[in-house]
Amino acid sequence: MKLPPLRAVQYFETTARLNSFSRAAEVLNVTQSAVSHQIRLLEDFLGESLFDRQGRNLQLTPVGLRYYDEISDPLQAIARASHQIRVGESGRLRLAVFSSLAVKWLMPQLSDFRARHPEIDLSLEMYADHPDLSDKMADCFITDFEPGRNYQYDLLYNEYLYPVCSQKIWQQIKDKPLPDALWDYPLLSVTSLMDNDWAQWCKLGGFALPKQVKIHTFSHMLLATEAARYAHGITLLNHYFMNEIDREQLVRIPMHEMPTGDSLFFVYKKHRARQPEIVKLGQWLQQIAAANVP
Repeated sequence: MKLPPLRAVQYFETTARLNSFSRAAEVLNVTQSAVSHQIRLLEDFLGESLFDRQGRNLQLTPVGLRYYDEISDPLQAIARASHQIRVGESGRLRLAVFSSLAVKWLMPQLSDFRARHPEIDLSLEMYADHPDLSDKMADCFITDFEPGRNYQYDLLYNEYLYPVCSQKIWQQIKDKPLPDALWDYPLLSVTSLMDNDWAQWCKLGGFALPKQVKIHTFSHMLLATEAARYAHGITLLNHYFMNEIDREQLVRIPMHEMPTGDSLFFVYKKHRARQPEIVKLGQWLQQIAAANVP
């Protein structure tokens, strides 16, 4: 079964719906002669006249009327389906984010977004590793890498680490000289952050990591955070893992920060950059990201 020239079908549907070649040309942003040419192509393909043209009067022929009734709804369905894939469903937004970041940073503040924008139905999709940037997963993403073409990204923050301990350990070291007081406790190292995180932190501070210091390693910052909370040692955290509950139980030791070289970005397709829901979510994310930095 051979398909008709689809551009000609589109031009016919617009002309028939508006009952005007000139108005169809305006809507399609082409010349009136271009519309006439496409209609002739379709009539030649079908072997039937679709319009009766009598001066300025335009009327569908019986065949044209039947053809319009048959193709109008399918074309509108194609338009709706394409719009939904390109722009998403109005009022609904799916955000994909690292599971740890969602739990520690985003979830405690999500009620603020819902209060500010009750018209947006925001749902979260969590992932543990690099996500597949696809509409199948979400409409927009928070990632730690800059995506390729067709995507736009807004910087949320550059990651810095600083030493953190429990209230119990802090009471024991707060009056002692730093960094020497740290070496009496195990250091909690996160292997997924960077190589030799504590050694690099010491180097940045201008002193060496003592060889006798005990180092306990963890695969993720969440585990190190919990270990620090229960006074198992001292760890390196970033601002975004210190939510309100953490700040009540953990203490930032007043020493230097260390950049990890990692950043987080709000990512979405370029053709959706002006979608109101994405604009509002992006502005809110940047606002709370900035507020997290002391």
